[in-house]
Amino acid sequence: MKKEIVAGIEYSRPEVFLFQETGIGVAEFAARTAYDSFENSENEVVKNLKHLVDKTLIITADENTSEMIKRNTIKDVNDIEESALLDQLAWVHHHHSVIEHSVLSFYVKGISRGILQEFSRHRIQSLTVRSTRYTMSDIVNAFITAISVFEDECEAYQWFEEKLFELDIFVTTNVNYNKLQIRDIYDKMMFQLNRMIETHDDGLLEFNKMCLSKENLEYIAQVGLEDSPNSVYINLKTGKKKRNVGDPFKHIVNDNWKVDLVTTFNLRSLKNFFDLRDSGAAYFQIRWLAEEMKKVIPEKYLRLIIKEYRNKDK
Repeated sequence: MKKEIVAGIEYSRPEVFLFQETGIGVAEFAARTAYDSFENSENEVVKNLKHLVDKTLIITADENTSEMIKRNTIKDVNDIEESALLDQLAWVHHHHSVIEHSVLSFYVKGISRGILQEFSRHRIQSLTVRSTRYTMSDIVNAFITAISVFEDECEAYQWFEEKLFELDIFVTTNVNYNKLQIRDIYDKMMFQLNRMIETHDDGLLEFNKMCLSKENLEYIAQVGLEDSPNSVYINLKTGKKKRNVGDPFKHIVNDNWKVDLVTTFNLRSLKNFFDLRDSGAAYFQIRWLAEEMKKVIPEKYLRLIIKEYRNKDK
């Protein structure tokens, strides 16, 4: 995990993995369709595919063999590394609609919720994000364990703090700074618990009902001060989870909260993203994301959307 210091605060940079790429061949085929210029392609496989789909190229009388050859030809089209027509459309005519047929999917680890807001504004992408409401149970279980096992509040908080450090929930990495954020989470949850105690006949039970499944609710009722906090936490973690446990606790989340996501861009949308975010004017955290995404994208795509790559290695 790479780290950067900005204005005295240390941050972890996101990690990016390329899951899938569809190639640029369909984009060239689309462009050739627009101009009916298949015979002008420098990629012989584009011409062959045109003849195959038009059934003007007779390969064999065996239908199964014909289908296999067609599938292999389509695969070869998707393996095309360069296209003079796409280059001309992208950089001479600035006509980018055809590259929407090229699609890439990424797994992004460790961006902040603050950056998620900016990232989600970008044109045409499919975005699936690690859900806060479904995945907050580890933090909730740590809080329930702390207040159930420890009589001394200082000891309860110390154990809670250690557990949250293990969970690695922030993009910030300064230990003392993250202690402030963990303290804030604990204080907010304690405030919420005390308010429920003040306003309900059995506020602690009502609070626990918000946090725990019926199975874990029965378990925590038997927990005493003599129990090991780590054992209690593990039992809560491995027990049945309450659905949407994060709903009452999303108020504890700040912009440094770390999230993972899968995103799918078409190449034109990716160009828009890099035009805006791969720039010194962009906010540094989303610029880091753009830089990490560029590192995993094959150059055949970058040559069509980022000018500095257009003639690289030619």
